[in-house]
Amino acid sequence: METSTKPVLYTYFRSSCSWRVRIALALKGIAYEQVSINLVKDGGQQMTSDFQAVNPMQQVPAIKINGITLSQSLAIIEYLEDTQPLPRLLPQDPKKRALVRMISNHVASGIQPLQNLALLQQMGEKKLDWAQHVISRGFK
Repeated sequence: METSTKPVLYTYFRSSCSWRVRIALALKGIAYEQVSINLVKDGGQQMTSDFQAVNPMQQVPAIKINGITLSQSLAIIEYLEDTQPLPRLLPQDPKKRALVRMISNHVASGIQPLQNLALLQQMGEKKLDWAQHVISRGFK
């Protein structure tokens, strides 16, 4: 069990999803403990039963904070914003906030998953061309 009052972030250094959460924690000045989950070593440490107990989806990031465990970077960031509103990450204006959320969801749901390691491994030799095409199309 967690004995620390600091949030515990399960992360991987190359995970863009994890980067989002680490950036939000840094901008808000929230101290946290970091548990590295190597997505490549030994077939992926996210596949272990220990990590599956933290996040059954076997993905990073996941965070234990305030007695709950959350996964999915945007959900974690919105929780941080809701529970520690200053400094603000999202604009106060509802229209601007909606635009930020729209862009964030485009990246998190429409672009980023298509270049994840698990998916690219299935693409074979064409993976780089395919990933560049999908990412470019998403940013347009």
